[in-house]
Amino acid sequence: MYIFLTILIVIAAILLTLLVLVQNSKGGGLAAGFASGNQVMGAPKTADFLEKATWTLVALIVAFSIAAVGFSKSHQATTEQHSAIQVEEAAPAQPAAEFPVEEAAE
Repeated sequence: MYIFLTILIVIAAILLTLLVLVQNSKGGGLAAGFASGNQVMGAPKTADFLEKATWTLVALIVAFSIAAVGFSKSHQATTEQHSAIQVEEAAPAQPAAEFPVEEAAE
């Protein structure tokens, strides 16, 4: 689930970058192409849509990031438990090997 959320964060970040590049704070950008007042998608509606889409993507990135941190901690805890179990199973308790004691030559 962590990887899925990370992919969603990357996709949302790319879309957010594209939305910001389309906008122009001085009245240009995509909104300038619809400057005539008699069109259905006039400049105010386009700017309003772009602003709402930007804030929605920002909120999604924040929510996905918080969820990813939660899944990361739970994933990390289960991974540590599994690795501890595997270490115990891989190295069963064996008695220490006894080395023969060499007798002193007389």
